[in-house]
Amino acid sequence: MKPYFLPLLLPLSHVAIADNQNDDAIETITTTASRTEALATPLPLTISTLSEAQLNSIAPTHVEESLQRIAGANVQRGNGQEYLPALRSPVLSGAAACGGILTLEDGIPLRAAGFCNINELFEAHSEMAKRIEVLKGPGSALYGSNAVHGVINVITADTTQGGGLVGVDYGSYGYARYKLRAGKDYGNSGIGINASVTDDTGYRDGESVKQQKVNIRHRYENTNLLLTSGLTYTNLDQQTAGFITGFESYKNEDIAQQNFDPDAFRQARSFRAWSNAQWQLKNGNVLSITPYVRDQSMDFFKHFLPGTPLETNSQTGFGVQSLYQHNLQSNIKVNLGLDGEYTRSDFTQSQNEPTQGSAFLVATVPQGKHYDYDVNATLYAPFASIDWQLNKWFISAGLRYEHMQYDYTNNMLSGRTKDDGSECGFGGCRYSRPASGKNSFSNTSPKLGVSYKVNNNNTVYANFSRGYRAPQAAELYQLQREQTTANLNPEIANNAELGLKGYHSNVRYALAVYAMSKHNTIYRDSDFFNVNNGSSRHRGIELEVDYTLSKTLNLQFAGTHAKHTYTNNQLVSGLNINGNEVDTAPRNIANLDLNWQAFSNVGFSLQWHHVSSYFTDPENLHSYDGHDILSLRAKWQVSNNLEVLARVINLTDEAYAERADFTSFTGDRYFPGKPRNAMLSATYTW
Repeated sequence: MKPYFLPLLLPLSHVAIADNQNDDAIETITTTASRTEALATPLPLTISTLSEAQLNSIAPTHVEESLQRIAGANVQRGNGQEYLPALRSPVLSGAAACGGILTLEDGIPLRAAGFCNINELFEAHSEMAKRIEVLKGPGSALYGSNAVHGVINVITADTTQGGGLVGVDYGSYGYARYKLRAGKDYGNSGIGINASVTDDTGYRDGESVKQQKVNIRHRYENTNLLLTSGLTYTNLDQQTAGFITGFESYKNEDIAQQNFDPDAFRQARSFRAWSNAQWQLKNGNVLSITPYVRDQSMDFFKHFLPGTPLETNSQTGFGVQSLYQHNLQSNIKVNLGLDGEYTRSDFTQSQNEPTQGSAFLVATVPQGKHYDYDVNATLYAPFASIDWQLNKWFISAGLRYEHMQYDYTNNMLSGRTKDDGSECGFGGCRYSRPASGKNSFSNTSPKLGVSYKVNNNNTVYANFSRGYRAPQAAELYQLQREQTTANLNPEIANNAELGLKGYHSNVRYALAVYAMSKHNTIYRDSDFFNVNNGSSRHRGIELEVDYTLSKTLNLQFAGTHAKHTYTNNQLVSGLNINGNEVDTAPRNIANLDLNWQAFSNVGFSLQWHHVSSYFTDPENLHSYDGHDILSLRAKWQVSNNLEVLARVINLTDEAYAERADFTSFTGDRYFPGKPRNAMLSATYTW
């Protein structure tokens, strides 16, 4: 008898899955690469997928716990639901680092292209997703600005087919989550809901997360039309614990548990609604049109800045995605589309109390309002691609043109004065406000991929692509010191990749080698100017393996070896960083799951997660040693409807840092990882 529990612990990866009982293969279907369902195996790019079964077994309290299983991904948790992402990159930080990775829910960007937020994945319902698809590198003409290092697409459950579940998770340090999924199938239509409520009092003093998420889905179909509509609402109320400082302070349990920023908080609300109309036309042609609306707002206490100002921002906008797939011949498909969106945003930053600290900080960081501006942004992007199947060869070529325009209005006095127009000491105030104006950016990104079917089970591929991102509004309009205008160009990334994917006997695998060079990288220099002359080199090899050792044992591995290097001349603390490794970029990251089917309805999974050492500053003078974390999961299928899951994370009670970095102001600083913690979950399905 084939064990039924193992698939619950394993992901559906981006390669064909070998059935160890016969020669049949289950092909993975992806929507991220093409916006319509397509087989992933022949595509000349890398897509990894976490299935619903695996997500349920992980029972993630944070999206980082899921993405550990994706080679090339490295998400470092902050506190609560905050994080910094990496995907074939160093961990991205700074005012617009989020512009390096495009995040979606059901194919719709979580944020408008010029208004990303580094933590925006907390606005996707990853805790109860149907699956998570990760496209690595700038591999598709469907995606433009922000898809430099790749795309993370959280796909919500189709609740319109009927059935449902209720579930509860209880864990250490006051963690609780309640889950509900229910739907009704009316034949050619259906409706359903997917909801979760999280209440987490947290490990550190005074921290907490209260979060609510809901998806509503509706479906209508007739002979030639499938109309699918969705709505997502999320609400986050978080009391945040900030960094702890001091060399290896995370090893001191008393310090690690303390909260040195008791007033810090984040309150964020998001709403998205979309409706996809897909027509099946003659000769197998397909037309897909998806209009959508977004509304988001956030209040954020910037505990990491002098004076601890309060940021308030909001975005409201609408857009449309379109795609026409035309079968030019039986083996040639042409894809044409036009994407566009309009966004209105506002941003304020203000400080209620006088700044504490040195005389310089007190004089240059004034009490009162720092920024107050509105931006109206318009984006349009036509694209075209062609897919050609020629015997064992598959060729895909595409081109995307994208134009973005910002219309910026400064609602305060321009320059670096206080909000009443008076001057700051020591040469002027820290914050500088550019005069109202317009900025526009255009770019073209080509893509070319080729795959060759070596045999029925194995495919080799290569692709060459260009990724880019327009400067974000934060980089253009939140200036500092003497800078009055940011003359910035889009960041450019040129990427080459070679890979092999497939299966043999009881092993399925995906191997990828990539080389990327980034130019026009935007960063804040030693004069506190936002400048555009950074560059870096990114080289890496990734391996994902599922190996069925026996009828009761399975091994899953995801590993990355990469080197990320500065290639621009830049003086930091008097040192030229050209040739240095990019900070917060571990060379080796690995995740290993050993799954054991102990009984017909009971299984265990032992996880090892490894992060190697990495430098914490651009000068490469300070570093973090890395860590190894063991975790144990168990699942008991009590009945056909009832499932119980137990897990212990950080089994050996390792003292480690989720994130480490170094600044000249604070020295070494860390977000400490949780000590050993446990969770018990129960889910009833029907």
